[in-house]
Amino acid sequence: MAKIPASASRDKVRAIVPKLIDLTEKVVYGDVWERKGLSKRDCSMITVASLIAMNRTEQLKGHMQRALDNGVTKDEISEVITHMALYAGWPCAMSGALVAKEVFEANE
Repeated sequence: MAKIPASASRDKVRAIVPKLIDLTEKVVYGDVWERKGLSKRDCSMITVASLIAMNRTEQLKGHMQRALDNGVTKDEISEVITHMALYAGWPCAMSGALVAKEVFEANE
């Protein structure tokens, strides 16, 4: 199994719901993200788009960082946000844009 990146969010939840984090690390990151059908880069783009569509900004921050780490560019993330405005709604895209700003600034 690949090394799963540390996550402050998971660490916070681990003390309260340890089984949820165990499943997250073993199933989500240990199995699904390691499947060969999609690259990690593609998985990241799909996940970012999905989280924008659901307006899940808390999880979006970590997944945008993961997307950058998986080779998705800032310009590509910007294009995903723009594209999602038409399919998920303007407010979701605007919230996603604010998360992107925070993540991008943290990477400068």
